[in-house]
Amino acid sequence: MARVYPMTPPRPAAPSLPRAKFTAAAGRVAPCRPHGGARLFLSLSKALDLLLAPLTWALLLMAAGWILRRRTTLAWSLVALAAADLLVFSSAPVADALMRGAEASAPLTFAADQTYDAVIVLGGVSEPRSPWRDAGLDLADPAERLTRALELLLAGRARNVLLSGGLLDPSPELPSEAEQLARMLERWGVPADRIAVETRSRNTRENAVESARIVRERGWQRVLLVTSAKHMPRALGCFRKAGLRPDALPVDYRAGSGGGGLWPHASDLTLSTEALRELAGRLAYRLMGYTAD
Repeated sequence: MARVYPMTPPRPAAPSLPRAKFTAAAGRVAPCRPHGGARLFLSLSKALDLLLAPLTWALLLMAAGWILRRRTTLAWSLVALAAADLLVFSSAPVADALMRGAEASAPLTFAADQTYDAVIVLGGVSEPRSPWRDAGLDLADPAERLTRALELLLAGRARNVLLSGGLLDPSPELPSEAEQLARMLERWGVPADRIAVETRSRNTRENAVESARIVRERGWQRVLLVTSAKHMPRALGCFRKAGLRPDALPVDYRAGSGGGGLWPHASDLTLSTEALRELAGRLAYRLMGYTAD
C-alpha cells in the first residue's frame, strides 16, 4: 500500500543542492493544522461557490419576482432578467470566452527531456458523490491529471508520484481521494513504493503546504505540478508561496468543450460556472495572501 503521510511537525529542511527547487522560505513551511481561520475560509469558499453560479442568480431573481408579484412590472422584469442570465451563460460563445480567460494564463514549463523526482497530482479527479464503499472510483472531467501522471511514470519521465487530496469532512470509515487514486494507480501497474499520498488537504492552499512538506522530507529536488489549466495559475501561486517552485504541466483544457452553437446548453452553463468560480477563487486567494506572483 502507498505510504500515507500524517499531519506531523515538519522536519528540518534538507541541505540545498545545485538543482534545488526550494526558496529560502521552504524551511518555514508548516503542516496545515485546522484552526478557526482556515475553517471559516473553507466554509465561506463553499458558500461563494454556490453564490457565484449563474443558476443561483436566476433562482434568486425568480424568487424575488415571486415575492414582489403584486408589483407586476417589477416582478416580470426580474423573471425576464433571470431568463436572460440563463440564456447568456448557457451559450457557447460566452462560456468559451470565460474559460479561455481562465486558462490563458496557465504557464507551461514542463521539460520533456527531463526526469522528475516526482509528479504532483492535485485532487478533484473523482466525482464528489462517488460511492466510496465500492471497489471502483468514478473519475470526473479532470481525470487527465491522473492519466497524464501515469504516462510520465510509465515513460520514465517521473520516478515518483505524490497524490494530494483529502476529504472536506474526514471520517475513519472513508478513504481520502488520494488513497483511492493510489489504489487505482497500483492496479494500473505503478509500484506502491513509488506512490506518496497526502490525505489532509481540503483546498488548493493546503495541497501546496502539505505537498511542500512531503517533498522536503523525501528530498525531491525537481518536481512537476500537474493540474487543470484553469486551476494552474492559482495552484502554482500557492506552491510558490509554500516555498516550492515546481515545473508546471497544465492539462484538462476545457474551452470549447461545451455544447457548441448559439442555442443554450447545460454543459455551457457548467463551463461558465466553473470559469467564474476559478476567477473569483484567484481573487480570494490573492486577498488572503495564499498565493505568490
